[in-house]
Amino acid sequence: MSLILTRNELEKLEEIVSEELLDSGAELVVIADLSGNMILRCGTLEMDDIFSLAALSAANFAATAEIAKLIGEDDFTLMFHKGGKRNIHFSRLGKDYLVITLFNDNVSLGLIRLKLVGAIQQLINIIQGETEGIA
Repeated sequence: MSLILTRNELEKLEEIVSEELLDSGAELVVIADLSGNMILRCGTLEMDDIFSLAALSAANFAATAEIAKLIGEDDFTLMFHKGGKRNIHFSRLGKDYLVITLFNDNVSLGLIRLKLVGAIQQLINIIQGETEGIA
């Protein structure tokens, strides 16, 4: 798996994340590959070790994929963890990537999931190099 993005493509990814997720209340959105390599970070939440978040999220998603196989599923396409103050939502982006979204209790999970549906197709188009028609 090899991903090369131009500056213009990175700016489009940031714009989609900002308009769809950050404007809806997400505090931090990370796009990472399934090996845990961070591709993009957007948001106002400061973290000391964002790279560990990306790596551990990918490992968490991989472990969950194995659980899916044990119960007869091919895969799970999303995961959600609820904390006391902050929540984290993981969603598959195409075959090889994850969108990791952190948000607090003032934002509903339903809103994040709704916004992710729209954002994911746009993000996939850019990652797969199909940027025509995306404003």
